[in-house]
Amino acid sequence: MSETNLIFIGIAGTVVALDSATGQEVWRSKLKGGDFVNVVLQDESLYATSHGELFCLDPATGSLRWQNPLKGLGLGLITLAVSGNQQTIVMSEKQRRDQAAAAAAAGSVK
Repeated sequence: MSETNLIFIGIAGTVVALDSATGQEVWRSKLKGGDFVNVVLQDESLYATSHGELFCLDPATGSLRWQNPLKGLGLGLITLAVSGNQQTIVMSEKQRRDQAAAAAAAGSVK
C-alpha cells in the first residue's frame, strides 16, 4: 500500500497509520513518552515529535529511521515546519482567497 493512501495521526506517544479508504489501522509505532505527538509528512519521510524528541519514520511501515533527543531543550511540545511542504501551498492559497473575499465584501458595503 502506498503511503499516499494513508492518514497519519499522533496520539498518546504513538504514531498510527490508517487506510484513508477504510479507516483500518495499517501500522502503529510507539515513540518515547506518552504525550502529544505532532506529525508531518514530507517526501518519503514521516517526522514525529514526542516528549521533546524528534523521530523520522518510514511512512509505509512505521519503522524508525532515526531519532534526535534534542539534548538541552527540555521535554516540551515541538512544532514542525518543513520547506516545500504542500501544507504551505494550501495555506498560501487559502490566505489569498480570504483576502480576495474580504476585498470583495468591503467593495459591496457602501
